[in-house]
Amino acid sequence: MSIPTDWERQRAFLAVLREGSLSGAARALNLAQPTIRRRIEDLERDHGVALFTRASSGLIPTAIALELAGHVEAMANAAAAFARTASAEAGSASGIVRITASEVVAVEVLPPILAQLREAHPGLVIELGLNNRSEDLLGRQADIAVRMTRPLQEALLAKRIGTIRLGMHARRDYLDRHGIPATMKDLARFALIGFETDPVGIAAYRDQGVTLQSEDFAFRCNSDIGQLAAIRAGIGIGICHTGLGKRDPNLVHVLPDAFGMDLQTWVVTHEDLRHVERIRLTFDALVQGLQDYAAT
Repeated sequence: MSIPTDWERQRAFLAVLREGSLSGAARALNLAQPTIRRRIEDLERDHGVALFTRASSGLIPTAIALELAGHVEAMANAAAAFARTASAEAGSASGIVRITASEVVAVEVLPPILAQLREAHPGLVIELGLNNRSEDLLGRQADIAVRMTRPLQEALLAKRIGTIRLGMHARRDYLDRHGIPATMKDLARFALIGFETDPVGIAAYRDQGVTLQSEDFAFRCNSDIGQLAAIRAGIGIGICHTGLGKRDPNLVHVLPDAFGMDLQTWVVTHEDLRHVERIRLTFDALVQGLQDYAAT
C-alpha cells in the first residue's frame, strides 16, 4: 500500500476547506471518505494542530487552518500550472489552456468562440473558470483572462478588444402586460431585477440618476447569470449585455437613450506565455471573437 505524500494530505485539507465536509471533499477528489478523514487526521497529528471543528453545518476551519489556506492554495495553483505546462510541447497546437472570465461572458459569449477554436485545433483542452473576481495570472491561476478592467502589472500582456454595452432589458410579454417605461422615474412602478448586496451594481443605477437600494428590487440575486435568467423568464426589467438582447427575439431593450453602461474589455495573459503556441492560438481566437461580439 502506498503512503500518501504531504501534498496528497494537503490536497485533502484544501478540498475540505473548499467543500466544507469530508463527503464533499471525497467527491471532489474521487476518493473514499475514510481516506480523506485519515489524511486530515495525519496532518493534524504530524503538525500538532487542530484544523477543523465539527458543527451541524459541516466542518469549520480553525484559525490556524485559515492561516494555512493561502499556502496550500498557492501550491495547488503551482501544481495545476505545472500540469498545464507539461500537457504539450510549447510549439504544439494542443494541450491544456485555462481561461477565466465573468459569469455572463463565460457562459453566454465564449462557448461559440471556443467551439470554433476547438474545431480548428482539436488537440486543445479548454478549462473555463467562471469568476467575477480577477484570478491571478502572475500566480498562474489561469493562462488567459477576459477582464473588464485594464491590468496594471507590467508582466501581463493585454489586448483591449473594445467595449461591451449594457442596457436595461425585459421580456416582450412582460412589457405587453405592464407597459413600457418612458423615463427612468417610471421604473418605480415596474418589477426590477437587481442585486442583494452588490454596491457596484446598485451604483450603476445611481450613476444614471436613479437611487435604489436592494429592497427596491423585486428579484434579487448577486449572480449575473441569475439575473439574466430572471430577465429571460419575464420576472421584470434588468440589466444585461445589449449584444445578448439582440440575439434573443423575446427581449426588448428598455430606455436605450436614457440608460447605458460600457464595460472596457481586455484579453490578458502572462508575457512568458505569449510564445507558447496553444496560448497564442487561444488568445488570438478570444480577441477576434470578443471584438466581433462587442461590435454587435
